[in-house]
Order: sequence, then structure tokens, then C-alpha cells
Amino acid sequence: MTSRVSWDQIKFLVNQFRERLWVRPLVVCLLSIGAAFVAKLFDRTRLDQYVPEITSESIEELLSIMATSMLVIATFSVASMVSAYAAASSTATPRAFTLVVADDASQNALSAFVGAFIFSVVAITAVKNGYFGDGGLFILFVLTALVFSIIIFTFVRWVDGIARLGRIGSTMDKVEMAAGKALKRRRDAPTLNASLAFTQSDARPLMATTVGYVQHIDIPALQTWAERVEALVVVAALPGTFATPDRPLAYVSMENELPLILDYTEILESFQVGPERRFDDDPRFGLIVLSEIAGRALSPSINDPGTAIEIVGRLVRLFHLWCEPVANPEEREPKYGRVGVPLISVGDMFDDAFTVISRDGARHVEVGIRLQKALKSLSMIGDAKMRDVASDHSSLALERARIALDVPEDLAKVRKASISAD
Repeated sequence: MTSRVSWDQIKFLVNQFRERLWVRPLVVCLLSIGAAFVAKLFDRTRLDQYVPEITSESIEELLSIMATSMLVIATFSVASMVSAYAAASSTATPRAFTLVVADDASQNALSAFVGAFIFSVVAITAVKNGYFGDGGLFILFVLTALVFSIIIFTFVRWVDGIARLGRIGSTMDKVEMAAGKALKRRRDAPTLNASLAFTQSDARPLMATTVGYVQHIDIPALQTWAERVEALVVVAALPGTFATPDRPLAYVSMENELPLILDYTEILESFQVGPERRFDDDPRFGLIVLSEIAGRALSPSINDPGTAIEIVGRLVRLFHLWCEPVANPEEREPKYGRVGVPLISVGDMFDDAFTVISRDGARHVEVGIRLQKALKSLSMIGDAKMRDVASDHSSLALERARIALDVPEDLAKVRKASISAD
């Protein structure tokens, strides 16, 4: 049976599609071609009787200038973006590459430049062949002036943005923003609008058919299937889990007796499995990427503890967002009662965020002090579980500092900042 695509799955696919670098330029190119021919519609009106006469030679000159300059600027913008992408991968982490590529300012600028080039080529070809009348030439002149204005504004704005694109600070901003959005969505819907995972002794495990990372789970599709066959589905692999043929994606149990022959294709298709992790539905991935940036900054070849300290501050901000109360608690009520989803582990989130910094920053007293202060802060704003996890990480970081630091005074400063000192 062919499964129906739910609205949740459509939104996930649209978000994936929008991140493609070629999508916006293609859309703008189509709009540019359409705009070039819109002017022809005004030849059927009496507009030429009320507007000044525009010669085809003047428009040809403007369009020729635009066609020549836009091709050069578009080529320059692509070269600049490629350099920025390489810088982001080398100075931050390759896992942040998708966020840099999806930068709105760069995509909008490239789309505007390429679209203006296509517009000018199509329009100048039509003008040279006498396609427009007097009314159409005037509208084409107005459109050309408008395109020029948009290009100038876009170029000035893009120059400011390209200077920051790919820089370590800009990359950290993008990762923090993506991680914050994912954390907020999971905080507001801790079980993805399903019920809390429940255990069934007679549940049948459904193994993954491909190897890769779970990127998205179509919970509404699981609910639809479960209602149709009167079953209960428990998700065993949250987004970010590495799926293999020996690891269950979900468990299925029936309210009555489990049929010997039952089609589980829809369940397996509800799990989007891909070669890499994605930020949208995977809050832990954003924490991992920030931790990787800090780990690279703490490497002996770069030796930039300041960046690691800044990352610690960003992680505290993200966990503070995680602990904020939900605006509308009634929205957390499960909508899909036949699907069970486990809660994300706070301990795993702390491991993702602080293990690398604790290990690689143990030899830096300033990093150790900042890390201890961050963990102490998190132990005070979180619940009992977060306090216990923060205390464990504080003790582990202090032990690593004890082994790595040679000066007793440095170790004393780190110990004084730790939770155990209170």
C-alpha cells in the first residue's frame, strides 16, 4: 500500500529543497523572463498616449550595460561565496557548511545578479527584434530602472554580508541560531506531539533497511497507520540516531493479536534516513557542532581559547532556552495517542556540549574556570536532573584539570569555581 505524504513530511522536504543553492536563482530567473514579457501587455492599451516616448536605442544601451556588468558581478559573487564556504569548513567545522550555504543574504544576492543578467539578455533580444511598441518600451524602461535600483541596493547590502560570511563569529551565530530553533521546538513538544514512550512486552521490532542518520520522523503518518490497523507504535530512534539494519527504528504492538502478515512499509518510510545529520529536528546536533568548533579552537595548531570560552557562553544560553517555561502548556498535550516517543536525554545533551571542551580545554586554566562557572550556573537554573548532570560534568572537568595543569595555583582557581567548592 502506498503511503500518503503528510503535511509534516511536506514541510520537511520543502525545508530541504530551500537550502539548495540553485533554487532561488532559478526562481528569480523565471520571474525575470516573465517580467521582460509583461511589458508587451501594455502595447494593447492607450498608455503610449500619456507617457513620454522612449527610444529603443536608449533601452538597448541600458540593457547592454546591465548584461555585461551582471555577468561579471555574478561570477565574482560565486567566487566569494566559495571562498567563504571553504573558510567556514576550515576555521569552524565541516558540519556547519550547510548553514553557511543556506545563508539568505548570499542566496538573495546571487539570485538578484543572475536574475538581472537573464532579464537584460531576454529584454535586449526582444527590443532588437522590435517586439515592443511605444507603451511596452516605456514599461520596459521602468522595469529596467527598477531592476537597477534593486541591484544597487542588493550589492551594497551584500558587500557588508560577504565580509562576514564564513568568519568564525558568523558561523557560530548561524549554528547557535539553528540549535536554538531545534531546542525550542523540542522543548515545546518534548515527545513530538505524541505520547510518552511506553514499553510493550510483545512489541515487534522494526529494523532499519538503510544505513544512515535519522533526519526526520513523520509522526502523523505513524498515527494514521496505527489507527488503521489498531496498533501502537513506539519510536526507538530519535532524529540524530545512526540507523543500521541491526538497530530498531520502532516497536509495534497490537491491541488484539498481532497478525502474521502485516505491511510495515509505511512505518519504515516515515523515518527519513540520510547520510548526514540535520539541524531541523535534531537539537543535539547543534550542540555537537558548537562543541566541535570549540575543540578545533583548542587544538595546538590554532590555540584559540577565547573562541572556546565564547562557545561555553553560547551553550549556557542554549540550555537556558531549554529550561524556559513553555508559553502555552496545553500545546504539549499529545495529539497522536497511538505513537510513543522517548524524551531527549539531558545527560546526552551535556555530553554533546561539554565533553570535548572539558577534555581539550583542561590544560587552559581560563577555559577550565569558565567551564566550571557555566556548569554551576546551569545547575542553578535547571531541574534536579540537570543539577545532577551538571555536577557530574563539573567533577569530571575538575579531574581532567588536575591531570593537565602543572601549576597548583591554576588548579586551585579551577577548583574554587567548581560546584563542589560551594
